Amino acid sequence: MATGSGRRRPRVSNPIGVFDSGLGGLTVVREIRRRLPSESIVYFGDIARLPYGIKSKEQILSYSIQNTLFLVKRKVKAVVIACNSSSSAAFRFLKNHFRLPVIDVIEPAVQSAFVGIHRNGVRIGVLATSSTIATGAYEKAIHKKDPSAKVFQMACPLFVPLVEEGWREGKIVRDIVKYYLRPIKRFRPESLILGCTHYPLLRPVIQREMGPAVRLIDSAKPTVEKLSSLLNENELSYPDSRRGFLKIYVSDLPRNFIRVGETFLGEKLHHVELVRQK
Repeated sequence: MATGSGRRRPRVSNPIGVFDSGLGGLTVVREIRRRLPSESIVYFGDIARLPYGIKSKEQILSYSIQNTLFLVKRKVKAVVIACNSSSSAAFRFLKNHFRLPVIDVIEPAVQSAFVGIHRNGVRIGVLATSSTIATGAYEKAIHKKDPSAKVFQMACPLFVPLVEEGWREGKIVRDIVKYYLRPIKRFRPESLILGCTHYPLLRPVIQREMGPAVRLIDSAKPTVEKLSSLLNENELSYPDSRRGFLKIYVSDLPRNFIRVGETFLGEKLHHVELVRQK
């Protein structure tokens, strides 16, 4: 497998690569555009093989390698795994086999969940896909930070299809959210990690159901903070006055892609190209 091990050092003007199983990673792209506006971005959404969250770790790893190679061929200078399922199944492999900075969304989210908490035994909830929970990635990361932390995880398999279809409000959405959150409300977490990049689109409904005392953790902001730090450490930041470009590739182009994608991104979608992963 070609891993880019022979690549020359990337130029600072090269884009940042971001991939996700679908549209959820655009929440991370939106934060990059806000925090690092001069950086260009190449995004790949593997919509044809969505959802990753119900697939085996081996299958997700295979997809993640293909997605990273796709981005490397487009001369990216760093890769953001904007997918919790891929982060849990493939981060270590990608970090060890590609000679460029690779950032996941799990470790930054866990670090953020502890901000402002200065005692042991914190109660942290995690909403995620079945595959992410099965890897134990969040539980391991939380207990590495605080071995006495109490963790409650809940798989929410219907959240991704709801969001991909553009369903963010309404009785059906509220009923599904209420169903999934019932056990975690009894746990009474102090922080609740939205352990899938699709889930922040349901944040208002989730927050209303959990109540204002529970702090919701969206991985986008801490992930981009980590990205910014790694770019600086590797002297890859691009301090230009012009706004960077955004190029979007998808493996399928559903009818409502533009409408839903613009909701994720918070801006108009341009330059969307359909590609087929083999």
